[in-house]
Amino acid sequence: MKVRISIRDGFLARSLGVAVFLTCVALLAGAVWRYATYQGMSQLSSRANADLALASDRLVGQLQRYRDLAVVMADHPQVVRALEGTVRPEDALLLRGVADRGAASDVMVIDRSGRVLAAASDGAGSVNARAFVKRALNGALGRGYGSDAGAGRSYFYAAPVFGDEGSVLGALVVSTDLASVDYAWRGDTAPVFFTDGAGQVQVSNRSELIFWQRPNGEPGLWPPLGGAPDFRTSFFGPHEIWHLGLGPYLPQEALHLTRDLPVIGMTGEVLMSVAPVRRLAASQAAAVAALCLAFGALLFLATERRRTLTRANAQLEARVRARTQALRDINNELRREASERTEAQLALARAQDDLVQASKLSALGQLSAGISHELNQPLMAVQSFAENGVQFIARGKPERAAENLMRISDMADRMGRIIKNLRAFSKQESVQQVRVDLGAVINSALEMTQARSDEMGVSIDFTAPALPIWVRGGEVRLGQVFINLITNALDAMEGIAVRRLTVDIVQAVNITVTISDTGPGIAAPEQVFDPFYTTKEVGAAKGVGLGLSISYAIVQSVGGEIRAYNTDGGACFSVTLLPMAQERAA
Repeated sequence: MKVRISIRDGFLARSLGVAVFLTCVALLAGAVWRYATYQGMSQLSSRANADLALASDRLVGQLQRYRDLAVVMADHPQVVRALEGTVRPEDALLLRGVADRGAASDVMVIDRSGRVLAAASDGAGSVNARAFVKRALNGALGRGYGSDAGAGRSYFYAAPVFGDEGSVLGALVVSTDLASVDYAWRGDTAPVFFTDGAGQVQVSNRSELIFWQRPNGEPGLWPPLGGAPDFRTSFFGPHEIWHLGLGPYLPQEALHLTRDLPVIGMTGEVLMSVAPVRRLAASQAAAVAALCLAFGALLFLATERRRTLTRANAQLEARVRARTQALRDINNELRREASERTEAQLALARAQDDLVQASKLSALGQLSAGISHELNQPLMAVQSFAENGVQFIARGKPERAAENLMRISDMADRMGRIIKNLRAFSKQESVQQVRVDLGAVINSALEMTQARSDEMGVSIDFTAPALPIWVRGGEVRLGQVFINLITNALDAMEGIAVRRLTVDIVQAVNITVTISDTGPGIAAPEQVFDPFYTTKEVGAAKGVGLGLSISYAIVQSVGGEIRAYNTDGGACFSVTLLPMAQERAA
């Protein structure tokens, strides 16, 4: 009965632990999703502000030329003469020519009573009662929008016409069709529109938004009426999100930003789709959840294994105690049982020691794997220099052997620096960036891989620069990057008939090194820098997908950039580094 209760309690405890763990994973994934979404929204807001500012400046610039046209024409002698009481047929011809050359819809001359004396169009509409005309008749520049000649969308500028004594004789009105303005914007990526004081869209790069007006009411409370498209708003932090149903060419869910344009009396607005931001945030949250679940599964399996061993040990001790109690009255049997119990305890102790030793070996194996990844090339170089030194001594060339011994010493120092950098990298410490000779680093990397390239018959196309090229970084870390790239290139050319490795250095604003091979190319260049992504066979001498990821992190840490792409003859990696003119102070 006690055993059943214990088993049931253990099952409940494990179930509760799994539930708590899954809840924590869900909370962590939710927090990652929210943070990634917030960051994405902030970046999207910056881009939307830039697009809206560009569109606003473009619209203001297009409309400002009609204001300048109205101001200039207000001082024309024929316009002044017409308002002073002498209207001639050639006045209409003048206004028609100005409208044609200025791409205006109409140009009208209006007297103090609001009567149109002359106009470029034959059927000029009535604009004398509008606010912008009254403002011009009062001596100020007026502007406004509305319908021109009873149809279309027009924007008006009204400039006052002054007499010799400074009195206002009338006004000159220039109008333009807003449809011709927004026609030039159609096809832009982000939907941009401009609303008037009543909130109605007058100009947009999406035709379905023309004359659309945002419903009044609180955000998110407007119901669709009479088959009207659904519309509601929500907020994600400080960002306003619009949920639209205005057609397939507008985003269903978009970030909404506004910009006041008092110069033309409109408000600029932009809609940026938030679907890419939500997809990226969901991918990041899913990745974090997957990693946590994988770690939890491994931890759960390890715990279950340990619990099984503990239960087996407890059962064994219980049997020994029962047998000892049963044979206590018989001395011989007692000695035999005591001996068996001692041996069982010794075996248990050895098993426990073996488990501890296995754990130590596992940790040592992981450490050795990381160190061997960093020290493999220098050790190969030490071996090569040592063998060459033996041959030089045998040939009676001690000076060449001494050079190899010096190189071995340099390799030992370099391995010491590698171990120091690995220890600093594991503690997340920043390594001081100094001035490094790029040509010397590439030469060193080629020397350390020379044995394998000679064995494969690879031709090296590299011309060392005559003068030092100083870049920002660390000698060991940059050497590790180029060794990884050269080694990957050699791996890619195995089984290829023509094997050629090309290394070029291009000096511009920044310094770029390209390493090209004649291999089969890269199947997915955009994924080669992801951790654990590899196209090699998994094994002791193969890759585990960390070399290029480590190289990417090193180049990023010194402010550089690394890219991978395919060429007509194979794969190419480019490493862009920042130049450094002088040594930094220690």
